[in-house]
Amino acid sequence: MTPNEIAISVQGLKKSYKNITVLTGVDFDVKAGSIFALLGSNGAGKTTIVKILSTLLKQDSGNVTVNGFDVLLKPGNVRQSISLTGQFAAVDEVLTGRENIVMIAKLRHLSNPYQVVDDLLKRFGLTDAADRRVSTYSGGYAPQT
Repeated sequence: MTPNEIAISVQGLKKSYKNITVLTGVDFDVKAGSIFALLGSNGAGKTTIVKILSTLLKQDSGNVTVNGFDVLLKPGNVRQSISLTGQFAAVDEVLTGRENIVMIAKLRHLSNPYQVVDDLLKRFGLTDAADRRVSTYSGGYAPQT
């Protein structure tokens, strides 16, 4: 991958909490526009990695860039270029999936948020669920293909 194709680059990432090492030399690159899953057992360091990527936590060592910005040197640029959401507190369950995504698009000041949302729903095969209230979704909802 060329540097312009990389959305996230993690090289030699290390993190400890006092005497407990949670990350030891983590390396990965995520291609722009791709879907990437961070999988592991409880306590494997997934949340720690996400916190570092989103500038909520500083690494002990290693190089981490998000959208070309170093998370330590340019945290404001990183935060401006991403959206971070958790599974539970991320959405308004009274709204539909479409309404939630439109709200986020507007908060991100995207031009033509309705078109952006339609394109995303089609891209990820979620048009069938888009107009249902989020409260009807299961925690691990996946579209039927």
